[in-house]
Amino acid sequence: MRDERQAGAVTAVDDWQTALDEAGELDATTTQQLLRAHGSRASRAIEAVAESRVKQYNDFTVVVGHREEYVVEGRGCACEDARYNLDPEDPTQLCWHVLAAEIATRIGAVDHHDMWYSEVREFI
Repeated sequence: MRDERQAGAVTAVDDWQTALDEAGELDATTTQQLLRAHGSRASRAIEAVAESRVKQYNDFTVVVGHREEYVVEGRGCACEDARYNLDPEDPTQLCWHVLAAEIATRIGAVDHHDMWYSEVREFI
């Protein structure tokens, strides 16, 4: 039964990813697909993308939160939500930082910086 649920969830995830790839923008239909698949995490991710808080540096993708910055590597993030609330065995469970990075990348809304994030962190 778990495999069936995961397969269904993967399809839901694929649906919004495919829709974003095809549309190149976050429209009402894709937004609804994201919200159905990821709930409040999708809402926070969409807000971050709309506010240009997804940054690409030479070494990392960073999502700027309201209190901290989160380094996203692929589908991984070291935030507390990812560490404590998500099932690492379920590839459909993503924190809002990873969702924001995926959305921004797919619609061309990443804020690119030609510098190393590791150097930027030294000034913070």
